[in-house]
Amino acid sequence: MTEVIPSASPEPVPFIDLKAQFQTIRPEINAAVERVFESQTFVLGDEVSELEFEIAEYCDSRDAIGCASGSDALLLSLMGLDLGPGDEVITSPFTFFATAGAICRTGATPVFVDVLPDTYNIDPEAIEAAVTSKTRAIMPVHIFGQCADMDPIWRIATQHGLFVIEDACQAIGAEYNGRRAGVLGHTGCFSFFPTKNLGAAGDGGIITTDDSELAGKMRRLRVHGDLGGYTHKEIGFNSRLDALQAAVLRVKLRHLEQWTEARITNAARYTALCEDQNITDRVVLPVTKPGRRHVFNQYTLRVGEGRRDELQQSLREQQIGSAVYYPTPLHLQECFAGLGYKQGELPESERASAEVLSLPIFAELTEAQQDRVVAGLATALDAGKSATVSFPFNLPDSKAA
Repeated sequence: MTEVIPSASPEPVPFIDLKAQFQTIRPEINAAVERVFESQTFVLGDEVSELEFEIAEYCDSRDAIGCASGSDALLLSLMGLDLGPGDEVITSPFTFFATAGAICRTGATPVFVDVLPDTYNIDPEAIEAAVTSKTRAIMPVHIFGQCADMDPIWRIATQHGLFVIEDACQAIGAEYNGRRAGVLGHTGCFSFFPTKNLGAAGDGGIITTDDSELAGKMRRLRVHGDLGGYTHKEIGFNSRLDALQAAVLRVKLRHLEQWTEARITNAARYTALCEDQNITDRVVLPVTKPGRRHVFNQYTLRVGEGRRDELQQSLREQQIGSAVYYPTPLHLQECFAGLGYKQGELPESERASAEVLSLPIFAELTEAQQDRVVAGLATALDAGKSATVSFPFNLPDSKAA
């Protein structure tokens, strides 16, 4: 009697695999860390200064200021521009909490306006309608790695004398009409959280700007407003970037363009696979707007109403990673209840929060893993009850990723 050996279960596909990335650069990382330990300089110092220079060069900005996190980059920008109580800052509710949290930390008030249904970026027409005599700044978020529509945002800002602070925490290397994220506003704010396209070995952030006076002020604010010699010009706080993080980031920055192109390739392949599987009538694929370079911090689908959680559960059962960004828009968070927003007031943001699902998109994702993700997606959709997805918009000037 012949023994039947069961076939091996398919390998799980993680949502993100930082170990895979590390294996490709292990010797470089180890050498960089050893260099910092040999120097025994662990806070700011030459490693941070060199990273600041290299990031400024990469983004084509005059200055870059390292800090402790992307959240602090937003806060330092707001503080550097003297925003505070009585001021309003217009931003998106479909983003990570830190966007609005930083505004509130200064005492200013976040004013949430709706997003566009195709890119999930802030709607410039909604910005125009929200400007009041108290408005001091606009904080567009380059969500998922694609820049917001900056030309109309700049026109609004110029007309009303407003600052523009880019929340580019998901968008290093993204471009808008040939210019990099980080030079599309008065400041650009980046996060180096480990899962970002350029991730540290912990927390870290940086701010880019072309305003040398503002850069100097933010450098002081990150060290308690210190001019040196315990002389304090402003009331700042501690937001110094560690030399170890800077050393790791300098290694990774050398590989960033290769990784970014791999993400873009993976996104295009996902789109082709979804078309081959005939599932594009049941999910809406991400789009890249003309004149933009989408760096795909996330590859985010839109799933029909009521189907997203069911679909994610099926993928989980198939050991395929996925994630939801963000299940509750900020204007409906309990901590912002005092701002007075109601359910239904910002419908596109609310609909996005109920329908989006992100698939694995990391640079080291293999073709076999992508095949498995899309096959699993098709299986999950076929097992469900819904058919064609119908959304009240079309994408005539966009192209699939």
